[in-house]
Amino acid sequence: MSWQPELDELKRREAFAEKLGGEMRVQRQKDGGRYTVRERIELLADDGSFRELGKIAGMAEYDGRNDLEDLVPSNFVFGRARLNGRQVVVCGDDFTVRGGSADATIKGKHLTCEAMANALEIPLVRLVEGSGGGGSVKTIETTGRSNVPGVVGWEMVVANMGVVPRVALGLGSVAGLGAAHLAASHYSVMIKEKSAMFVAGPPVVNRIGQNLTKNELGGWQIQLRAGAVDHAVNTEEEAFECAKQFLSYLPQSINELPPRVEPTDDPDRRVDWLIDAIPREIRKIYKMRPIINALVDEGSFFEIGRQYGKSVITGLARLDGWPVAFMASDPMSYGGCWTADTCRKVEKFVDMAQTFHLPIVNLSDCPGFQVGLEAEQSGVIKEGVRVMSAIWQTTVPWCTVIIRNVFGVAGAAHTVGDRFSTRYAWPSGRWGSLPLEGGIEAAYAADIAAADDPDAELAEITERLEKLRSPFRSAESFWIEEIVDPRDTRGLLTDFANTAAPLRKAGVSSHAMRP
Repeated sequence: MSWQPELDELKRREAFAEKLGGEMRVQRQKDGGRYTVRERIELLADDGSFRELGKIAGMAEYDGRNDLEDLVPSNFVFGRARLNGRQVVVCGDDFTVRGGSADATIKGKHLTCEAMANALEIPLVRLVEGSGGGGSVKTIETTGRSNVPGVVGWEMVVANMGVVPRVALGLGSVAGLGAAHLAASHYSVMIKEKSAMFVAGPPVVNRIGQNLTKNELGGWQIQLRAGAVDHAVNTEEEAFECAKQFLSYLPQSINELPPRVEPTDDPDRRVDWLIDAIPREIRKIYKMRPIINALVDEGSFFEIGRQYGKSVITGLARLDGWPVAFMASDPMSYGGCWTADTCRKVEKFVDMAQTFHLPIVNLSDCPGFQVGLEAEQSGVIKEGVRVMSAIWQTTVPWCTVIIRNVFGVAGAAHTVGDRFSTRYAWPSGRWGSLPLEGGIEAAYAADIAAADDPDAELAEITERLEKLRSPFRSAESFWIEEIVDPRDTRGLLTDFANTAAPLRKAGVSSHAMRP
């Protein structure tokens, strides 16, 4: 006797699942310029690689003889797939079925999705739209009761942040639990003009007197500046490519090492224009990103969080094919001073590098923490202590190049303080407890006031101290290990990457990364 009738029934149920929320709701999704969840997975994954789990899970309707009449599928689709040949878990919210809310959610699918990524030790890519399986006021009526808030399985989300790369793409309006999933990632992307993210949407905040559109409340510009999301692009296809590119720098899990790619750039390439990159006039600023791009393997710098904590640039890059976590001061923002936002950004960045065994390269030009009333109100010193602690806790190899300023407590965080790390300084390097500018008038106030020509006295003191703070004086006392020709920096960094490669150790980090 054949089991063909059961297989026919399975195909009938799969056909219900493939209809998603029905023709009308699918058309509404397309009219809004957005793909359906199944189209998204097809575009993201390598051809034919997606293997779905729980496809026929959903809410069924039966007739009086207990025969299936209709099936509304779960509004969450997930399974295994390959991205550029690498195995991942892909999951996505189906906005066509109750807007992705809890009313149409099979909780077991969310839990199994996270558990599978954790157990198989492979990255998780989450396509977020709607509430991400969160609540709806209609839940009270559909369930006949009101639930005490709780997020079943969130402990697995937290665990995964310290085990596997977690990428989240906000592909529409994202609220509540969906917003939490977008934020609980190592890398996140929104779609400009089509995505919005908030704790609660416009209808809710309107009740507290804030009449705002979705973009005014939680558009991409707001969330990138707040640091809640890392990047924004124009299309979903671009978001999918960003996810693939980000993952290419990372291992499958903490129990592997980040993979090297075949190098195509000369590791000892000399960058001649760097000799003139830093102005002699200390009040003149310069652009750091061209310096970064000149030093790393050509075209390999992948910036993360450009609109947040702008005084430090962070991203992933390759040096002679080896992936590294690359950070650099940006004097175009607050002169490179570390703000509270910058501290939070760097803390998350070094935690990610530590979690996934990425050596850290730092181009330092930090005149200290931001000062003034705004800085004190932001709690900059508290955030500064946290980021310094995060840096000191890292065990991955560090290489720092002092480009210009290293001053104060923030300047001390240019490298790890309790163990050896590779460090170079350009001839333009300047360091100390605080910059001479402004400090001379305070420290030598009596001498300047007593002088016949106060301006000449200030100039003489400044010249004397400038000679004393020469980097060569520091090298005499071994306060700095090497002063190098800026043009040779790429070769030094690729040498560091090759030296650091065998020192990387797979496994659990000294401390787990939190969302």
